[in-house]
Amino acid sequence: MKYSLQDDFLLIQGDHSFLLIGTATEKFSLCIETSQDEICQGVMPGDIIAVSAPEGGPVEPALMLMELVRKYHVPLLVLPKDHPGSRRMSRVVSVAPEIHTSCSIRRGTHPEQHLICSSDELAGMVLNGDGHDVEILHLPQKAAVRRIQMSIHTRFS
Repeated sequence: MKYSLQDDFLLIQGDHSFLLIGTATEKFSLCIETSQDEICQGVMPGDIIAVSAPEGGPVEPALMLMELVRKYHVPLLVLPKDHPGSRRMSRVVSVAPEIHTSCSIRRGTHPEQHLICSSDELAGMVLNGDGHDVEILHLPQKAAVRRIQMSIHTRFS
C-alpha cells in the first residue's frame, strides 16, 4: 500500500510495538558514529526515516527522535554488537531509500541503514520511499496504520 507524506508521519502499530515512518524533506549528510569509524551517507528528499520501538511505549519520544534526525540532522550512534547498553535502547532509527524490518538483529548495533530492529509482530516489512510516496510491503494483518501530525512551538518572552 502507498501513502503520501508531507509534514505528517505514519504510525504502524502492533499489539506491543510500533514503527514510526517519515520522509526526509531535504538533502543532507547523515553521520553514523561507530566505535571504530564515522560513516557519512547522503540522504535525499523522500528517503525513509524509521523509528522502531520493539517494546512499544509512548510515541512522543519516537517523534522527537524523528525530528532530531529529519530536521536537525543529529548523527546516529551505533554500539558494538556485544555492548550491554544495546539491550536498554527502547527506540532505534534507520534512514535509507528502502528499509527492512527484522527481529533477528540486536538493536542499535547495525550501521547498515537498510535494516531496522523490530519486534516479532512487525518483522518482515519492507518500506520503500520513491521521493513522493511511502510504500509498505508485507504489512502484518494485525498491524494498524495511522497518520500522526506533530508541531513544535517555541515562544520566547
